[in-house]
Amino acid sequence: MKAAVVEKIAKIRDNPQPLSFVEVPDPVPAAGQILVRVSACGVCHTELDEIEGRTPPVSFPFILGHQVVGTVAGRGPGAEKYDTGQRVGIGWIGSSCGACRYCRSGRENLCPDFRATGRDLPGGYARYLTLSENFAFPIPDIFSDAQAAPLLCAGAIGWRSLKLAGLADGEPLGLTGFGASAHLVLRLARYLYPHSDVCVFARSERERLFAWEQGARWAGDTSEQSPLPLAAIIDTTPAWKPVVEALANLAPGGRLVVNAIRKEAADKSELGRLDYPKHLWMEKEVKSVANVARRDIAEFLDLAARIPIFPEVEKYAFADANRALADLKAGIIRGAKVLMID
Repeated sequence: MKAAVVEKIAKIRDNPQPLSFVEVPDPVPAAGQILVRVSACGVCHTELDEIEGRTPPVSFPFILGHQVVGTVAGRGPGAEKYDTGQRVGIGWIGSSCGACRYCRSGRENLCPDFRATGRDLPGGYARYLTLSENFAFPIPDIFSDAQAAPLLCAGAIGWRSLKLAGLADGEPLGLTGFGASAHLVLRLARYLYPHSDVCVFARSERERLFAWEQGARWAGDTSEQSPLPLAAIIDTTPAWKPVVEALANLAPGGRLVVNAIRKEAADKSELGRLDYPKHLWMEKEVKSVANVARRDIAEFLDLAARIPIFPEVEKYAFADANRALADLKAGIIRGAKVLMID
């Protein structure tokens, strides 16, 4: 089968073609696994983190991609959950031990044996992949393959972030960065909290205009002061500066939820600007998001279908995977980017 693989750690600026297109053997499903013929795979900033070494894959060469939509093309021994030909989705969570205290309490995203699709397990930048049938999800008919792909990570981790924010209807929410995840969070928040204003902080005018279009009450630069103190802010950026700026915009008792697998190191010195009275006093909280649990994906797919929420999608041919990653690195963002594998 054809696959796009990353062969080494390198900065995108030094290696603008980080993926190589190669032929590899078709995977064969083991016991309890399904074989999925991939039709679409979302492009996530986490792929940049993998390529640039902030959260590298377990080996090289490796197949990235964790927002996968496809159809069941085969089943291993004992796999009976999905029929051949059924459409399924696959997210970042590829497996967990199922026995530790985190798994037993529904917090499998914190499992010490958590394994991620496209980092620890081969991902969806390929014609086929295999995984346990228990970590695949049925895709609601209302969504096309391209629309469904970003729901599996950008949407699910945005939903987890919103739950962790602990927002009540009428309390104002801030979003830092306005890409794949944040534009879905805004739509979700407007539905769940109709009396809450949403303020967006984004470094590019393109993102700010997009936020206005999506119903933000206010949109400004990351360094600007929000028009009102915010009860919660969800940070979806890869940088440290927005974290510091967000803390200054929190109301007393407010919570900052950092929605990122890794942060880039270029402006880590910004943390030295933390001023206790301005940024942390008055019982402000900082909460990180670690991965997603299966429940997050299942809940968000159901919510998105019922509301409904259709992501803004920019499609790329599979052969243009390197261009999609370069555009993401350059901040050329409007909604979510999706590779069409078929």
